[in-house]
Amino acid sequence: MSQQLTETQAWQALEAHYQNVKDADLRTLFAEDGERGERLTAEGAELFLDFSKNRVTDETIRLLLDLARERGVEARRDAMFRGEKINITERRAVLHVALRAPAGTRIEVDGQDVVPEVHEVLDRMSAFSEKVRNGGWTGHTGKRIRTVVNIGIGGSYLGPEMAYRALREYRDPALALRFVSNVDGANFEAATEGLDAAETLFIISSKTFTTLETMTNAGVAREWLVGKLGDESAIAKHFVAVSTNTEEVRKFGIDTANMFGFWDWVGGRYSMDSAIGLSTMLSIGPDNYRALLAGFHAMDEHFRTAPLERNLPALLGLLTVWYNNFFRMETLGVMPYAADLARFPAYLQQLQMESNGKHVDLDGRHVTYETGPIIWGEPGTDGQHSFFQLIHQGTKLIPCDLIGFIKPLSANAHQHDLLMANFFAQAEALAFGKTLDEVKAEGTPDYQAPFRVMDGNRPTNIILADKLTPHALGTLVALYEHSVFTQGAVWQIDSFDQWGVELGKVLAKRIIPELSAAGDAPLGHDSSTNALIRRYRAGKA
Repeated sequence: MSQQLTETQAWQALEAHYQNVKDADLRTLFAEDGERGERLTAEGAELFLDFSKNRVTDETIRLLLDLARERGVEARRDAMFRGEKINITERRAVLHVALRAPAGTRIEVDGQDVVPEVHEVLDRMSAFSEKVRNGGWTGHTGKRIRTVVNIGIGGSYLGPEMAYRALREYRDPALALRFVSNVDGANFEAATEGLDAAETLFIISSKTFTTLETMTNAGVAREWLVGKLGDESAIAKHFVAVSTNTEEVRKFGIDTANMFGFWDWVGGRYSMDSAIGLSTMLSIGPDNYRALLAGFHAMDEHFRTAPLERNLPALLGLLTVWYNNFFRMETLGVMPYAADLARFPAYLQQLQMESNGKHVDLDGRHVTYETGPIIWGEPGTDGQHSFFQLIHQGTKLIPCDLIGFIKPLSANAHQHDLLMANFFAQAEALAFGKTLDEVKAEGTPDYQAPFRVMDGNRPTNIILADKLTPHALGTLVALYEHSVFTQGAVWQIDSFDQWGVELGKVLAKRIIPELSAAGDAPLGHDSSTNALIRRYRAGKA
């Protein structure tokens, strides 16, 4: 049984160090060290990380790196890349890195090289995408496909939707994408509003083809299509599947030649670069999709090979541990200064919170320390005019990751300069604030002066890329994947299972028939749930 985290030498050294630096002020740290802003940086896979505006010293970083080494982050990382079954509760390998490995790379699971299988699926996806994009694939009536509706939930939805929005500049304008995830019927109705069924293709994304929400929406889509086109045989030309369950796919009416599979070593929240990305490939094309994969792989290689001192995901993950476990921060803000990355924080919510929202360690012991933080955020500059007030002058410490791009997507360069001016200014304002003397020197009336003081000392990471391209998006997603991995390795938790998701699903299946039963039908829940179900029944009646 491994040593408890809080008992390790590195942890105790960090605790002692925290007592010495917890009140350190960024103004003072920068004033005393003229090279800090250039030294506390790292670069890799075409991303630049400036972590100088964190409440850390060189000694903090050294001690955090000691902690990573003592907790075996590097060894666990290498085990993942070797295909070992580091997902211990499901006894599975964790090999999303194989999804973007170049052809010719060898990565084994149980002695079998999985890379050729990955590329076989990629080639089939590419061939299918080209047929749809060039009009070679037509619907039941011979019409060209104009709209693709992706039906999935969780990782089968968040990644594709995020990527579709993020890569707006690379979309095929002749092909629109819509997304259905919520079992609320209004979601399906909104997604299909105004569509011509003869020009619509549905992608049903469910590994098992049994996910309740996804298959409920798939059934509604099937009825909608057959009702519009009047022929059951139309299903084969308007539905494809991303799944591993051949029998259920066939029962649904989908030609299994149009089924794209993936493997049990691909977790849902790590699957956007598997066949789950079929909708992304349809939108941006196979070449751009492979550029996306190349971005993932570039960050994989950086994480795998760079020393921890210069390793972007490792540094980002260790800084999260620093604030989460020593400053007791509860949330982490992610603010992309790119409107097209509006769904990136939501994507990271699942990645972080489903991975590291765990209360037992790898030995099955309840942890005695905090694990995963709450992730949230909105694009800048939108957030500056809503919740940034609390970050600047509130009583909670909220470290933030600010993500920006040097080159604009818009032709209006002046607007991009304005956006990036805000990007740099917010980091500066959060770090250094404004003192009472500075406020008064501006001529502020005494009655107003205290209200305009900003303490500063609010930490930020600055992540800077050249341009929001498919390659850059891949590097960003992989950056956070491996940051989450680093945190989980330090906390010694299984970042790749999600048993907490299951209980609600089981109870929902039990309640479903009870909602349609007679008002006096017996119920076996707690008094609150029983009363709520009776109220619902009465309201329906």
